[in-house]
Amino acid sequence: MLTADQMRMLPDFFADIPDPRRAQGRRHSLPTVLAIAAGAILCGMRGYKAIADWAGGLGSKARERFRCRRKNGRLLVPSESIIRNCLVRVDPEALDRALQQWNATQAEVDESLAIDGKTMRNAIDEKGNQIHVMGVVGHQTKACHTQKK
Repeated sequence: MLTADQMRMLPDFFADIPDPRRAQGRRHSLPTVLAIAAGAILCGMRGYKAIADWAGGLGSKARERFRCRRKNGRLLVPSESIIRNCLVRVDPEALDRALQQWNATQAEVDESLAIDGKTMRNAIDEKGNQIHVMGVVGHQTKACHTQKK
């Protein structure tokens, strides 16, 4: 569950991400779309439809906090197709940096970590090296961090 302050603050972390969409037809700001998607995922939603359904269920105060656009006195949330379009086209590295920054402001200190790693079979990076994936989960915060090398 996200607090009101977390909802209000979340769009700010996405403000510097370049919008991959054409200027024509942008009905929802990219920070709003990404904040709603992140909020839904943090609340356990998986998939574009689940994210859109979660967004559709937001009350007016939550929609204000996410900075949804107003039309005819109503606060509108992005549709499933808008959410999908933005998530598929946004720069993944910029999105990852923004999410890590938000997580750093929200993270609690963990006394212990669970660490696991894997070497990916038949996965080779641009330099010809095998790809290794490592994940870390904090025991107190249950925060998950992954890194690819």
